[in-house]
Formats: sequence, structure tokens, C-alpha cells
Amino acid sequence: MATHTVHTRPRRRISFDEHLPVDHKLNLVYRIGAGVIGAFLVAFGILGLLNHIGFFDTGGNMAAGLNSNGALSVLSICIGALLLVGMVIGGNVASTLNMVLGILFLLNGFLFLGLLDTPYNFLAFKIQNVLFSFVVGLLLMTFGMYGRVGHALPHDNPYWRARHPESADLLGHEHGTGTPPRSTPLPGAQDRAAAKDDRRGLE
Repeated sequence: MATHTVHTRPRRRISFDEHLPVDHKLNLVYRIGAGVIGAFLVAFGILGLLNHIGFFDTGGNMAAGLNSNGALSVLSICIGALLLVGMVIGGNVASTLNMVLGILFLLNGFLFLGLLDTPYNFLAFKIQNVLFSFVVGLLLMTFGMYGRVGHALPHDNPYWRARHPESADLLGHEHGTGTPPRSTPLPGAQDRAAAKDDRRGLE
């Protein structure tokens, strides 16, 4: 009984192509998304600290139109600073950071939606905070998934190339030489071609 050994090619680590310019649109989207939202969160946290709000105060203290307290202000500054670091690094790090934090913002919104008007609402969330958390979460996920998730990614996309290494190598060979790669002949094709030439010679 014949056995067949299946050889699986290891998946490539998804990263940016070394030849992509630093101003590649994917990199710009990830950095802009992380930078804008990170800067707002840092500003929101600083405004909350400047108002000298109690650390776990659940009163009606406002900062930038949102309810806040000291704990939420410090947390906002930390998350905002993390997003700014992602903006500086850019690339795959910024994309992944945007997606992860976007999911956490959505989960946080659902969590505190259930904790509104309860003693466990330690971040002093109001309904506007919940809505803000949902909006920021969706924005971060959109920025992070841009050009990374989808069924119609262009073939020069670094994520598409990492998921389809054989096709990427083929395309890279074509673009590098300017000619399509030579196809491998089918078994017996050379023998059939030689026999055909012999018949032509006899005629």
C-alpha cells in the first residue's frame, strides 16, 4: 500500500515588504489612526487631571464633554501614549495595536453599559462615555484592518503576499525579469514532441 507524504510549507511571518516606501498608504493609515485617537485620549486624560477630579469619584465631573475621574484620566493617558508609540513604529505593529485596542474599547463599552448606575462603575462612565467607547473601538478596528482583512486585496499588498507565498514568488519573478516564468512540461511531452518530429521527417 503506497503512502504519500504531505509536505506543508511553513507560513511566512506577516510583515511589510522591505521594498515598500515609508509613505506607503497602508503605513500612513495605521499611523494616522493611532496618532489622532492617541492624541485625543492623552488630551482628554490631561484635562481630567487638571480638573483635580477624585481618583474614583463617580460624580458628574466633565472633561471634553465626557464624564471622567482620576482613574479614567490616567488610563486614557496610558492608552493614548501606547497608540502614539504605535504611530511612531508604524507598520504591522501599529495595525495590530489598532485592532487589539479597538476590540478592547468595544468590550469596555459593553461592560460599562451594564455597570451604569451601579456601585461598580469605578470609571464614572455615563451613556456618552459608552457611545464614545463604541465609536473609538470601531474607528481603531477600521484603521487596523484596512488593507489587511478582505478577499480582494491587491497582489502587491504585503499581507496578501505573506498568505500566498507561492503566488507572490511567481509575481515577483515576473516583475523582476520582465518575462513570465517557463512552465514545466507535462510528463511524456518531450517524447511525444520528438515522435511528432520523426513522423514529419518521414513524410
